[in-house]
Amino acid sequence: KKNKMKEKLLISQDLSCLGQVSLSVALPILGACGYQPDVLPTAILSTHTGGFGNNTFLALNNEMSKIIAHWQDEKITFKNLYLGYLGRNAIDFWIERIFDFRNTDLILLDPAMADSGKLYSGLDIEYVEKMRELAKRATILTPNLTEACLLLNKEYRNFSINEIKKIAGELKEKFKLDGLVITGIFLENKVKMVGLANDSKIFVIENEKITRSFFGTGDMFASSLLAGILAGYSLKESAQIAGDFVKLVIEKTDLSQDKRLGPNYAGALSWLMNKVEGKK
Repeated sequence: KKNKMKEKLLISQDLSCLGQVSLSVALPILGACGYQPDVLPTAILSTHTGGFGNNTFLALNNEMSKIIAHWQDEKITFKNLYLGYLGRNAIDFWIERIFDFRNTDLILLDPAMADSGKLYSGLDIEYVEKMRELAKRATILTPNLTEACLLLNKEYRNFSINEIKKIAGELKEKFKLDGLVITGIFLENKVKMVGLANDSKIFVIENEKITRSFFGTGDMFASSLLAGILAGYSLKESAQIAGDFVKLVIEKTDLSQDKRLGPNYAGALSWLMNKVEGKK
């Protein structure tokens, strides 16, 4: 077994108290895969922002500074950093503090801010500009197509697969990334991903389109992608595993499940754990 300390991992994103998204899926997925993740929560929400009405939102940026200060006193460092949904206050915190993490092996940034051509509620163009700044510090980026367009200041529209490959190249170049995966591309009744790693070979992965959609699948994708990468799979292999995992999760979810509550990731977790164990 490899030394687990080498894989020390910090996850920083919000905690939604209800609805399987962000920290409440990232922690169990990466924990089950053997990575003992530590957390720096960015905010606490009563529910996620999709469909539950007026959610509470407590920003934790003041507390985050104190937490990191304590860790620094204790000489605690992290090899890997995974940033998910941040929100307005936490993005300022991370733009300021990301330099403390320049010796990490990997910074995975899921620039969660928009979908289907629209920004999430409460976010504006200033937030997008800050995300562009933060993306320059990432080693791996996992935007959906809307977020990829926002990062490059492009109009979101129906692109061809070749145009999306070009967008992938532009993202890698602009943000000097080791790798990226653009998710959430619906073409020819398939759901596709376009990725690019340091070997400069663009890859396209496609899965059958699943008719059911749930909140939280983006977080499940990024978390399982990271589990694959940390186990030693290539970016392409990890993206394939993560895509298969999300598809399996949805297949394992009861048909009566309220989509706001997210799919049943636990149903596919043993499959993912076997993949990761098999590689380690």
